[in-house]
Amino acid sequence: MFQIKRICCIGAGYVGGPTCSVIANMCPEITVTVVDVNESRIKAWNSDTLPIYEPGLKEVVESCRGRNLFFSTDIDSAIRDADLVFISVLSNPEFLAEGTAVRDLKEPDRVLIGGDETAEGQRAIRALCAVYEHWVPKARIITTNTWSSELSKLAANAFLAQRISSINSISALCEATGADVEEVAKAIGMDQRIGSKFLKASVGFGGSCFQKDVLNLVYLCEALNLPEVASYWQQVIDMNEYQRRRFACRIIDCLFNTVTGKKIALLGFSFKKDTGDTRESSSIYISKYLMDEGAKLFIYDPKVLKEQIIHDLSQPNISEDNPERVSELVTVTSDPYEACQSAHALVICTEWDMFKELDYEKIYKKMLKPAFIFDGRRVLDHLHPHLQDIGFQIETIGKKVTTTRIPYTPAAACPRITATEPPTKKAKA
Repeated sequence: MFQIKRICCIGAGYVGGPTCSVIANMCPEITVTVVDVNESRIKAWNSDTLPIYEPGLKEVVESCRGRNLFFSTDIDSAIRDADLVFISVLSNPEFLAEGTAVRDLKEPDRVLIGGDETAEGQRAIRALCAVYEHWVPKARIITTNTWSSELSKLAANAFLAQRISSINSISALCEATGADVEEVAKAIGMDQRIGSKFLKASVGFGGSCFQKDVLNLVYLCEALNLPEVASYWQQVIDMNEYQRRRFACRIIDCLFNTVTGKKIALLGFSFKKDTGDTRESSSIYISKYLMDEGAKLFIYDPKVLKEQIIHDLSQPNISEDNPERVSELVTVTSDPYEACQSAHALVICTEWDMFKELDYEKIYKKMLKPAFIFDGRRVLDHLHPHLQDIGFQIETIGKKVTTTRIPYTPAAACPRITATEPPTKKAKA
């Protein structure tokens, strides 16, 4: 059987970089070269500060970089010398979760390899299987035709996104009835036919894969004249957008129906904890809806760079073609306590563990009163009694915590977004 001794991966991003680093780590006799046209990204991979954050990734890279793992911009040479070429690992769909990517690669539930049902295609499949068999049991390596492989990838992410949207839809019902979505999720998750994973209600899913793959599925169904199937999967995206908008509406409603000119501390900007990735993060959209109403945002995230936050919020669809408003309304801080200084509200958008350990008595003393906490990730559930004793008004996903809100008289012409319609543009002065 043909043996692979040299691998080239085209694309040094969130998939190609970690995947091929682990392959190099697990297969010391194979030379792996990761190439990219982005020179600064390659320089970062060759430095002490990697371009992406993943727990355990730096140790893996440093263990084999310069030995059998190389990062280069010389794409032509790498392709010419390679026995196998990964194009962002698309020939071999990945099932990585950011934040646990290294573990997912070293201990995968399964490895899926799809190829043509020709002699040449089958030979390529067997060669790639041999690479993974260095550390993955054969029983976990699945081989299929190309269409089955690609649809398996789309379907897997669509099913996971569907579970999140499903529990988020139930969270809205829980808030209306007095139920607790965490209790409901635990009850239904104990049914072995359902299981407990991906039943965590939140401000919505983000990341590069879920929305992209669900929309790819929708497009494919529409192109193949399956409108009912397309409509079914589109609802997963629609519910996710509804959940984000609903959460933003709740913030505005609780802050006496206006956030114009009010300081709001937004804690967490990455789409999930243990990653610096902000792609399709719910924090971006929560920020957009609050900026649309004139709120002054002070944003803190332990891993996301200031430049990335400003870049994300300055995109035309987020800034309403007015990037200047970002400099007027957004301040990125390097300290969570600074973000909360003189704030009307604290909004948790990412489930970083450190947010459970903050000194909330110190934060309360520095905030304006009444002081609100909006927990979009249910990370403070265990602290609710303590936080209420301190004096916080608490709002969270899928549960009524503050039973009686401070009364207010809404202004007749108060601007607001709605949970079901796009936010209205604020008129420029």
